[in-house]
Amino acid sequence: MVRTQRIGQDSTTSAITGIDIGHAEDVFVGGAWWRASGAIHTVVSPATEQPIAATRHPSIADTLAAVEAADNARDVWAAAPVSERVAACARWLDAVDARAADLDVLWAVEAGMPVRHGRALYRFAAVPAWQSALAGAEEILADQRRSSELGAVLLRRESVGVVVAILPYNGPVVTVASKVIPALLAGCPVVIKAAPESQLTMTIVAECARLAGFPPGVVSVVCGGVDVGQTLTRDPRVDMVSLTGGHVAAQDVLAATRERYARVQLELGGKSPAIILDDAPLDTAMRSLIPGATNAAGQVCALLSRILVSRRRHDEVIERLRVGFERLRIGDPLDPATHIGPLVNAAAVRRTEGVVAQALADGAELITGGTRPEGLDVGHYYRPTLFTGIPEDAQLIRREVFGPATAVQVYDDVADAVRLANATEFGLSGAVFTANTDNGIEIATRIRAGSVAVNAFGPTMSAPFGGVKASGWGREAGPEGILGFTELKQILIGQTPNGTA
Repeated sequence: MVRTQRIGQDSTTSAITGIDIGHAEDVFVGGAWWRASGAIHTVVSPATEQPIAATRHPSIADTLAAVEAADNARDVWAAAPVSERVAACARWLDAVDARAADLDVLWAVEAGMPVRHGRALYRFAAVPAWQSALAGAEEILADQRRSSELGAVLLRRESVGVVVAILPYNGPVVTVASKVIPALLAGCPVVIKAAPESQLTMTIVAECARLAGFPPGVVSVVCGGVDVGQTLTRDPRVDMVSLTGGHVAAQDVLAATRERYARVQLELGGKSPAIILDDAPLDTAMRSLIPGATNAAGQVCALLSRILVSRRRHDEVIERLRVGFERLRIGDPLDPATHIGPLVNAAAVRRTEGVVAQALADGAELITGGTRPEGLDVGHYYRPTLFTGIPEDAQLIRREVFGPATAVQVYDDVADAVRLANATEFGLSGAVFTANTDNGIEIATRIRAGSVAVNAFGPTMSAPFGGVKASGWGREAGPEGILGFTELKQILIGQTPNGTA
């Protein structure tokens, strides 16, 4: 068993990493560390299935204190100049950047995400999302003036109020950048509800927020289960909930907020298609498709989980994918050479196994994978799995697995490819691979999704990102993502008695 050693009153060092994770049994409320009063939570490594740290979840009282702190800060933070909000968020990024390597390691240890995946996600998603929001905030939040038949009109962006940001385990730092930072820049105090599987990671992120010096009450971080989330979303002082999660959680948020008409932003995952046109260079396509279909053991919302190929190129593409999948290195997420780590827990493995079994029962052809890796008898590992010959109504085509299971579908012509791409309740992401970029863009416009990449795996997080249909509503990230956390006020300016406006 790997244990943690308590050093002094406020510090904990993980024996498995040597990283000072501090405050593992505390809760970050309104900018300060409190001793959490909830139940002890044991962090178990998904790679070794052994305990790695003892933490403590916030109690309901701790959770309500975080909302109270945010409510008390709403007017002060909303009135702060945008330049001050930008400066505070920039200091937070600087502090996070100084701990980036530690964050990669802790995320690998507690959630099973390989350190190479963590590095790439931080560099190409978290930092661009954070920096683009900082760069655009002052311009996008500036007052606008218009004229009307009744007089001059001043349009002002105002904070929506207290925000609860519900983060997933599969990208906590990225979602801080894409939803928490825009909310803060808009003038909203934020209570971050993070997943239990990222508590060590978020302890570091919270400490970085403390170092950034936000005013009291502006940022709180609570990591816990459903009871914590429900306490937050049902609190009448919460004006907006921004959720990244699944349909069950989304329905609960909608039920909790509808009577008070609180604002809701939802990012709910997808079943994203990748269309390979007949003119697509496969060497180029595979560089995006292999990671796009397998990253994080399939635990990615924008995963390219459906690959659409013509009958003429089917066998060639299948063989390329098989070779690519089987070359991926599966193992210790702390090893920089590892491509695929474990799934987050045993339930995720059982879910993947169930989908694979159902696909076989539906008559699908298993190309590779479908089992635990040889030699990895401990840990929640599962091989990247590839199917073809799947009926259109099969569960593997319709359901988001959130595990390493990819379906190849065959189309007759481009119109059929677009039909198959859109034959899903989801609409988060997608991709088109072709030698003709203009043609790829034209096809991308016909795919019903919030983002579609041409000859790449996206989306980019420095631009607005979100879904349509059952993938949610609203956009986060980019300067425009800030607007989702504002109310637009019209101020009509009539003439004074002396005739001036």
